[in-house]
Amino acid sequence: MSLETLKQQTRAMLQLQNDMNSKVHPEWRARGNAWYRAIWIECGELMDHYGWKWWKHQPPDTEQVALELVDIWHFGLSILLESGASDEQIADQVARELIIRTEQADFRLDVEAFTAATLNDQNFHLGLFGRLMAGVNMTYAELYRRYVGKNVLNFFRQDHGYKDGSYRKLWADGREDNEHLVEVVSTLDAGADGFSEAVYKALAERYAQ
Repeated sequence: MSLETLKQQTRAMLQLQNDMNSKVHPEWRARGNAWYRAIWIECGELMDHYGWKWWKHQPPDTEQVALELVDIWHFGLSILLESGASDEQIADQVARELIIRTEQADFRLDVEAFTAATLNDQNFHLGLFGRLMAGVNMTYAELYRRYVGKNVLNFFRQDHGYKDGSYRKLWADGREDNEHLVEVVSTLDAGADGFSEAVYKALAERYAQ
């Protein structure tokens, strides 16, 4: 992936995150949301999916781990946006600091280091997050594809009664919306203009069935 593509995808995700946060509350930046708390809670859920219990067999569920990393990315982007930096400045920061590499053989130790740093200063540590991505072989292109899909699904839920309880999480064939989302994003070109709009349209078509 070229540097410019990485920055373009970062700017696109920042815009989507701002739009989502604004939909939840127009003045979201002034509310003092505890994004760091959401991050460390997600880290606990991630650890459960990866496995840590020595008294039972727990093969890592890397698909669920990847989904938790995407959720953490939502909260991390919110912290970066709340800093007051411009989208261009944040894109430059991501390009500098998000190094997807780790020498740590035990993924769980990287998770704990990331969690400890988050709790220590309540910031989002891009370098440590990159180590988690490396631990499950996630590229930036994959993070982008998964993030946009989940962000659009969150929008779709809000638009279809998530707050008032009228939203149906089980769609055609009795499968959850997340399952349909995985199928949808796998059939679309994440690099194409209008990717998020295409995801929303495909979800709407499935929801109506």
